[in-house]
Amino acid sequence: MVNEKRLIESFVELVKIDSVSREEKKIADFLVKKLKDLGLEVIVDQAGEKVKSNSGNIIARLKGNKDKAIPIMFSAHMDTVVPGKNINPLCDGEKIISDGKTILGADDKAAIAALLEALYIIKEKNISHGDIEIVFSICEEIGLHGAKNLDISSLNARIAFVLDAGGQVGKIITTAPSQNSLEIIIYGKSAHAGSNPEEGINAIQVAGFALSRMKLGRIDEETTTNIGIISGGKATNIVPDEVTLEGEVRSRKEEKLDKYTEQLKKIAEDTAQEFKAKAEVKINREYYCYNLSTDDQVVKIATKAIKDMGLQPLLCPSGGGSDANVFNKKGFPSVVLAVGMEKVHTLEEYILVKNLKNTAGCILSIVNTVTSGEN
Repeated sequence: MVNEKRLIESFVELVKIDSVSREEKKIADFLVKKLKDLGLEVIVDQAGEKVKSNSGNIIARLKGNKDKAIPIMFSAHMDTVVPGKNINPLCDGEKIISDGKTILGADDKAAIAALLEALYIIKEKNISHGDIEIVFSICEEIGLHGAKNLDISSLNARIAFVLDAGGQVGKIITTAPSQNSLEIIIYGKSAHAGSNPEEGINAIQVAGFALSRMKLGRIDEETTTNIGIISGGKATNIVPDEVTLEGEVRSRKEEKLDKYTEQLKKIAEDTAQEFKAKAEVKINREYYCYNLSTDDQVVKIATKAIKDMGLQPLLCPSGGGSDANVFNKKGFPSVVLAVGMEKVHTLEEYILVKNLKNTAGCILSIVNTVTSGEN
């Protein structure tokens, strides 16, 4: 049923449109036209103004032709990470990659291409369906900002399927972590590095000692910590009086999130005090965890739809956040589904053509499951 040639051409066309975070307008304009041509009602919200993007979220609606089917929503994000400009996709018939100079952008344009293909098929085959809403969000990659500023109350759908996970189609993400971001600023004291270094307090050295005492990486199967950015210092002949560490803590258990966030904070403060320096620690909750069970309607629908395709559903946890974290926190049951993208956020990112096709097929199978009422 899936038109492989059209699907590949659509995906290639999408990844060639630059859309790094906060610069989604080109792809948004492209998608608005596509969706309208397919007969959907389309609006672009004002989220972009709030998060300094040149576009808002796209909200599109396809009116159902089947009574009593529950209204559902599919979601994918339009933005990509860097380097994501001037992408040159290469396809050998089975696999699509970039030319190695950029990411590919299958995260998350594989989902967008599959959704467009599913809509084409629904129209061409006059497939029965209930009300379908589609949300293409902005700024997902830099903090889920599009989803955070989406007015959930404006949606008619009751459940959502977020197409945004790596791995083979059939994987269902039923639980994902909360995340705290940390900014640790170490304040030392400047001095001339050659004439009177003893009068200074080297903030970089203090930060180094603090880092050596922090347990970073995987803490346990539910929890990770990381310091990913260090910045500071003005010149080699000045004892640095300030350095900033930026990092994060993630966990699928709130008590563990709190514990290890506080642990990093205390290490920074105690180490600074030892050196007669000062540490300022800023903590921000980026998103909250969600936990779905096999009894949740959205999981049951996804599971049945995948089985009906002849694939094996795999329910598993994730170590990453997505728009689903935000939707679930807002009381909108949402599950994340894999779309087949691999090695995302790297120059080796790729997707198999069969997974592009399976993603489109999965969307259609979900629509059929909901329409048939077998959920």
